[in-house]
Amino acid sequence: MTKRPARKAIPTFRSEVEERNFWETHDTSPFVDWSQACVSGFPNRKSSTETISLRLPAALLAELKALANKRDVPYQSLLKVFLAERVDRETHNVNALSARSQLRNERRPTKKSRTNRARLRG
Repeated sequence: MTKRPARKAIPTFRSEVEERNFWETHDTSPFVDWSQACVSGFPNRKSSTETISLRLPAALLAELKALANKRDVPYQSLLKVFLAERVDRETHNVNALSARSQLRNERRPTKKSRTNRARLRG
């Protein structure tokens, strides 16, 4: 029977950053006996998702399912991704869009200035 090598002691770290750097560059096998590990559960954990009822047109749902099938993902997961992307775009680009429209309005000549140019030309 082969004897298992002695485990190395886990070093003490001065900061979380130092510990993170250590584990990113070292293998855990000399330090941890994974044969003694056990699966743990969280029976009191509350779900971070909420169930809703959403009515969609049948054609839209069929298209969503076809897209999900092409990507080999569940259609509800794809819908969550689409919604998250759109909400992100709406919340983060609102300022950019309003700034862009303000610039456009500043560059756009007013009716009065267009009339004055026409008089000067003609």
